Amino acid sequence: MDVLQPQERIRFEQQVLPHLNAAVNLARWLLRNPADAEDVVQEAMLRAYRFFGNFRGTDGRAWLLQIVRNSCYTWLAKRVPREMVTEFDEEVHQQPSPNPETLAAQSDERQRLMNALESLPIRSREVLVLRELEGCSYKEISEVTGIPLGTVMSTLSRARERLQRTLGVRAAKEVTGDL
Repeated sequence: MDVLQPQERIRFEQQVLPHLNAAVNLARWLLRNPADAEDVVQEAMLRAYRFFGNFRGTDGRAWLLQIVRNSCYTWLAKRVPREMVTEFDEEVHQQPSPNPETLAAQSDERQRLMNALESLPIRSREVLVLRELEGCSYKEISEVTGIPLGTVMSTLSRARERLQRTLGVRAAKEVTGDL
């Protein structure tokens, strides 16, 4: 038996499904593993579909991202020791480029940025990903994460500073040959 009425299913498809890529992106950054991210997003989408009849808001993206975020944290809570020892895998996290020349020119910079993002604490990483990669407003980030608006802004500011500092230190080491 279908969980949603036909009208609600259409509304779900219009308000939630367009944000599936954002959901996968957030989960990938939080979990650091594309396969795990896809599993968690699939579970989150099923949960969203099942409970969409109770959704009365107009911002399907924030609602879905909140479900995905909560699902990621639940997943992490069950697997904390495993998550803590998982190493960054450049091949898994790099997006393939259709143009080899472009890929070669950007790979070093992309790798440095990804490594710097990976080094951030999870809360900083999630706020930064939601703002900079997903284009969420401060209010949406507050709704998704459940943290106050002021905390979102301060966390984002500290995350940006730490990211900039990390990238600056690595650049300085590369110039002096310390890496």
